[in-house]
Formats: sequence, structure tokens, C-alpha cells
Amino acid sequence: MAGIIPSGAKDIFDPAQVMAKRTKPDRLSAMSMTYRVEAYNLSHSSENRIHDDATAQRFGFTGGLVPGVEVFAYCCHPAVAQWGRDFLGRGDISAGFQKPVYDGRIATITATPEADGLALSVESEGAGCATGFARLPEASPGEVDLTDWPAASPPEIRPKASDESLAPGLWLGTRVLELTPQVLADYLRDVREAAPIYAEQGIAHPGLILRMCNWLLTQNTVLGPWIHIGSKLRFHSEARLGESLTARGRIIANSDRKGHRIVSIDALVLAGGARPVARVTHDAIWRPRQVAEAGV
Repeated sequence: MAGIIPSGAKDIFDPAQVMAKRTKPDRLSAMSMTYRVEAYNLSHSSENRIHDDATAQRFGFTGGLVPGVEVFAYCCHPAVAQWGRDFLGRGDISAGFQKPVYDGRIATITATPEADGLALSVESEGAGCATGFARLPEASPGEVDLTDWPAASPPEIRPKASDESLAPGLWLGTRVLELTPQVLADYLRDVREAAPIYAEQGIAHPGLILRMCNWLLTQNTVLGPWIHIGSKLRFHSEARLGESLTARGRIIANSDRKGHRIVSIDALVLAGGARPVARVTHDAIWRPRQVAEAGV
């Protein structure tokens, strides 16, 4: 398996040393941070064929796309290096994806101090792939009234994705993800995570939390090739080893943008079905323009 950085290269900062030496986790460094990771397409064999080389090439891409969730996960690395566990308990991060990151290619994540947080950018092979922003609010997020978030279960027979099955106002739910040692370790391996905080403290990586929002789509509808295009996540608490995760979400928009059909979900990820872990706005192209034009 490839390492987190290319052979002979070196990270501009050592995450372990940054976390160990930081005395004021809410104080921003004046310098930009750069993190390099060899991207890995862990969804190559998934139901979403946009991650398959042949399908992606028919859409005009070079090969199968590394999932947006994992690119988002890479973006979390500098924020956690800056703020540590505080970020995983109450941090705020958003990212939007402009161009794909491909399997086996180096993704460079740059975090630049800006205002009260870090401006994030992802580049790969000279192309700008994503931009985002992370910050550590002084206050914790407000209390969540779960009566405002009705539980729902995925249907036994999923309907085909359509304007009806993804209509604004519909509530969606997921099956349970158990945070076993294997699940946590496999994900750290797959995103080539270098920071020791997750394994040492038994904390679930933010990418696993965001994957629950993908499940709101994939466990409730049958999708063709689809593309995650951005998310905004606010942590409410850590998700930890031995806990279980579920997500509840309401579709807040289903719109057209340049021929693409785009769905937006307001989601809440819960630990043990009761404790809020993160609130997320999750956006995806559920029906790309190329599919619509082909009349599929």
C-alpha cells in the first residue's frame, strides 16, 4: 500500500508534533500549512459507477473519481492539526468540489489563515479540485431538539431516484454503522491519515461521519452515476469507538443547475440514536446532465 506521501517527499509539518507542542489550540498560526496525501478511491467497486474507470471516462473524466467524502476528509487534516480534539467536538468546516481527484494521484491540501479560520484548497496535478473553510467557534452549538428530527428507516425496496423520491420535505434515515476497531482502522488506512489522534484516542474520523450523509441517499434510492459536490459540517460532539452512528435528514432542495439535477439534504448524525455528533448540509448531483441528455 502506498504511503501518505510520495517516496522521498516530506510533509511540511508533522501532525503529532504540532498537536504535542500547541499550548493554545484556538490560536491560529500565521503560516500556511500544506498536507500531501496519495488519494485512494475506496469506492471503486461501489454501486455508484462514477467511481469506476470505464463509466467515469464516458462522462469525460480521466478515470474513476475519488469520492468527495474522502476529499473532504483530507481537508479536515489541517484543521485537526491546528485545533486538535476541540475541532472534533465543536468545529465548523465546509468544502465544495470543482474538479476530481483521481486514484493514486497526489492531492495537496493547503490551509491558509484567514479571518477567524483556515481557508482550504485542494490541488492535484496542477488543477484546483476543491476549496473550503474551517474554523473553531468559541461557543459550542446549541442544543438539538430531536422531536424536530423524526426518525425514518430506509425502505426494504428502494425506489429509483427521481424528483418524486427526492422531493423537498421528505425525511430520510439510515441503517446503523457500528464503530468497531476494524471500521475505524480501515478508514484511517483508506484515507492515509497521518495524525495519531484518531487511533490513540478512539475517535471516528470526520470522513466516516460524512459518509452517513451519503447513506441518506444510497440507502433510500437507487441512483445511477452520481457526484457529491459539497458539504458544510458543524460538529456537536465526537463519535467514538464502540458507539453506533445513524443519520436523519430532510431534503431541502431538488433543483436544476446547468442541466444537472442537484439534491440538498439537511442532516443530523447521531451517536447511539440520541447524541448529536454533527449537523451537515450535503449536496450532490443525483442525475448528471449527461444522463439526462441520454434519456436514461
